[in-house]
Amino acid sequence: MTKYAGLDVSLEETAICIVDETGGIVREASVATEVEAIEAYLSALGVELARVGLEAGPLSGWLYAGLRAAGWSAICIETRRMRAVTRTMPVKNDRKDAAAIAQAMRTGWFRAVHVKSPESQRLRVLLRYRRLLQAKRLDLENELRGTLKAFGLKLGKVSPRGFAARVAELVAGDDFLASLVAPMLAARTQLIAGFNELHVRLLAIVKEDAVCRRLMTVPGVGAVTALAFKTGVDDPHRFAHSADVGPHFGLTPRRYQSGEIDRSGRISKCGDALVRSLLFEAGMVLLHRVRAASSLKRWARTLAKRLGTRKAATALARKLAVVLHRLWVDGTTFDPQHRHEVA
Repeated sequence: MTKYAGLDVSLEETAICIVDETGGIVREASVATEVEAIEAYLSALGVELARVGLEAGPLSGWLYAGLRAAGWSAICIETRRMRAVTRTMPVKNDRKDAAAIAQAMRTGWFRAVHVKSPESQRLRVLLRYRRLLQAKRLDLENELRGTLKAFGLKLGKVSPRGFAARVAELVAGDDFLASLVAPMLAARTQLIAGFNELHVRLLAIVKEDAVCRRLMTVPGVGAVTALAFKTGVDDPHRFAHSADVGPHFGLTPRRYQSGEIDRSGRISKCGDALVRSLLFEAGMVLLHRVRAASSLKRWARTLAKRLGTRKAATALARKLAVVLHRLWVDGTTFDPQHRHEVA
C-alpha cells in the first residue's frame, strides 16, 4: 500500500506523520530537526514513500536538499494553501500540522515551491546583507537628524560624504552631545565600510556573469537588479511563458469576482519582495533618468500621463520582468526599437 509522509518543521524538532492511501495514520513521531535524524527515521520504517512533504520555511531548503540527496521524493510546498487548511482545525499543533501535510501529499492538494540552487541561495545572502547594511546606515542617519533637530541643530542638505563632518560641526559646542554622537558616527563608518566591501564583491560577480551582463542591456537595470532577478528566478525554464514572471513577483493586480461583483485591486505583492522593489526602482529610473529612447520608455511615458507615475512604474516593472526573462531564455540583448515586449 502506498504511503505518504508529512513533516512539520520547527527549529529543534520535526513532527512526522505517515498516512496510507486511504488517509489512515500509520505512524507518528517527533525527531530532531536534522537531515540525518529524519532520514534515519524514514529509512527505519521499511516502507516506500511516494511523497515526503514539508512547508516552505527557513530550514526547508536545507532539509529538502538533504532528503533529495538521500533518495527521498521530498516536495517543498507553499505555505498559504496549507494555512487555509490548518486554520479550520479546532485543535492546531505540530502533530496535527504534520498530519495535514501528509494528507495533502496523499490527495495532491498542494502547490510545489521551487527550491533555489545552492549558488542562488548564497548570492541572495549577499544581496540581503548589502541591503541590510544600507538600510541600517539610513536608519542611523535619520535618527541623528531627528534627535539633533530637537536641540535646534539642523543638518540641512548634505552629501553622504559630508554627513559626519556636518554632524561633528553642529555638536562641537556641546561636549555631552558630542560624546553621544561620536559612537553613532563610528558605527556609521563601519556600516559604510561593510556595505562598500559587499558591493565590490557583488560587482565582481556580475562582471563575470554572462546572464547578468545581458540583462543589464535593458535601460534602467543595473548590477544589483540584474543579480537579484537572476537569483530570484534561478531557473528560467520553470516558467512556461515569460508573462508568468510578473505574477510570480506579485506585480499583477488582485482580482475578486463573485456573481455580479468583479473588481480589481492593487498588486498582489506575492513572492520575492526584493526583486519586486528593485524592478519598481528600475522602472522609475527608466521613466525619469534614462535619456535613450526606446519603445519601452515611450509606452511607459504614455501610461504615466494617463495613470500617474507610480502606477506606470509598477506596470513597467511587470513589463521589465517579462523582458528580462525573454532575453535570458533567448540569449539575446535588448533592442530599443523592438515592440513585442510592450504588446
